[in-house]
This record gives sequence, C-alpha cells and structure tokens, in this order.
Amino acid sequence: MDATILGLLLLDGVQSGVVYGLLALAMVLVFAVTRVILVPIGELMMFAPLSLVWLMAGKLPGTLALALALGLLWSLSDRRPWPLLLAGGLFLLALPARGLLPLAYPLALLLVVYLSLATYRVFFQPLKEATVLALLILAVGLHVAYQGLGLVFFGPEQHRPEPLLRGEVLVGLSWQGVLVLLYALLAVLALYLFFRLSLYGKALLAAAENRLGARLYGIRPEEAGMVAFAIAGLMAGLSGLLLAPITNAAYFMGFMLGLKGFVAAILGGLVSYPVAFLGALLVGLFESFTSFFASAYKEALVFLLLLPALFYQSLRAHAVEE
Repeated sequence: MDATILGLLLLDGVQSGVVYGLLALAMVLVFAVTRVILVPIGELMMFAPLSLVWLMAGKLPGTLALALALGLLWSLSDRRPWPLLLAGGLFLLALPARGLLPLAYPLALLLVVYLSLATYRVFFQPLKEATVLALLILAVGLHVAYQGLGLVFFGPEQHRPEPLLRGEVLVGLSWQGVLVLLYALLAVLALYLFFRLSLYGKALLAAAENRLGARLYGIRPEEAGMVAFAIAGLMAGLSGLLLAPITNAAYFMGFMLGLKGFVAAILGGLVSYPVAFLGALLVGLFESFTSFFASAYKEALVFLLLLPALFYQSLRAHAVEE
C-alpha cells in the first residue's frame, strides 16, 4: 500500500464515517428520549433522494401517498384535521415542484421530516409505556414495511440525483464530498448549540435523563418525542440527499447504512453523543480498510465491532438479582 492508496482509503472512511455518525447521533437522541431504537432510519434516509429523483423526473413519488395515509391516521387519532391538512399541503406543493430543483429539494426533505413525525405519532406514541423490546419489534416491523413500500414506490433500480456541486477537489474527493463533510460539521455544531442554549434542547436533555422528573417540571414526553423524531428525520433526509449523488440511492440501501449507524450508536452505549460519533468514524475507517484487504468479508468484519462494545457494556451493567 502506497501513500496514494492510503489517502484514498482515509478519505473514503471519513466520508462514510461522518454519515454513519449523523445517523448514530439521531438514533442516540431518539433512544434517549423515547426508548425507541429507530431501525427504519435508513429507509427514511433513502426516501429523500428517491423522492427527489421522482420529482425531478416530473412524477409524484409514492411517499406522498404514504404521507397522506399516515396523516389520515394521525388526524383520526388526535381528532384534529391539521395533520392531514399538512400532508395535503405537501401534495399540493409537489405539483409545481416537479422538475424544479429549488422547490423539489426542500420538498423531499420536508416530506421525510413529516413521515418521521407521523411514524412516531401513529405507531410509537400509543405504546409509550411499552418495553424496549416491544418497541424494537415494532421498529423492525416498520423497517420491513417501509422497505417493501420503497420497492413498490421506486422499483428495484438504483438512482443517482444530480449533485449540488460538480467537480473534484482532488483525486477521491469531490466537491459534493466536501459538502457532506461541511454538513456533518455544521450538524454536530448545531446539535451542540441546540442542547446547550435552546429551551427545547434543554427540555430534551431533561426528558432523556428522567422522564418522570421532566413531566413534573411541565415537560411533556410526547412533545419531546416529536421534537426528537423531527430532528432525526431532518438529519436522515439531509444525509440521504447529500450522499446519494456520490453513492446512488435505492430502496434496499438504507438498511445497511442505518445498521452501521446503529453499530456506532452501540459503541457509544446509546447514551453518549461524542463517543457515538467517534465510533462512527471508526466504523467508516474500518470498513474502508477492510474493503481493500478483504472486500468479500467487509460487512461481517464491520459488525464484529459490536462484540467488544457489547462485552464492555455487559461488564458495566449492574447484575439483576432474582
């Protein structure tokens, strides 16, 4: 291995790692506030670029129909019309947005954020008192359902939306890749400022630390969950939109991306944001180098990182007396 190959592997690992890191941060946030392991975050991530491709082709994506269906269930559950009206508003905005990137781009992002909110309100919030295992089973079921709907909506082919920035900075790093790195840096900084300075951020931290205590101080866990899912949907959607011009997008690709983000979140114990992001960088670099030395086994080797992390967590866990 010479210096050129080493540099390419490092660039590829960092570029992948920051995306896994953003997904890991979203999963840690959602789990800390709601105790939901957001398995379908990868599908939400892929829905954004695939919806963008459909809109730029002059077609209405099937995710709009999904938003209308979830909005109807949300309105019936709350006995309020505004969730369905919001979904209808997205549908009406999609009509003039077809073929126009300045309109289609934010619409695809808003669509994913709405789907994330509706997923929480329709499926997870009614089970707020359920165990973590029950919520995990529901999350896995939603992953399977959303992946199947992605196949129905967008077909089995891979699609590549047009990049926002064209050209290469140097070999192995495009301007679109630089945009991904800048987005990751700004997202981490924005999250830090959100948690440290904003009232909603402090409320989320309180709800994550002690749900009962937060409720006694007037913080509703349901609203905290909505904010957490909105942030997770926003991060997943933006990550998908920025990454897809580099790696393509397909209905089946989100699962592996989300799973690697989950590995990084586990490395952080599903509680530590900095450790989860550093773990994601480790996952990205490890994947990059294993794909060079043992490409046939790179996925299995990446998931082997779970074993020492789980072993360490088991040592830290308190023994349960029967």
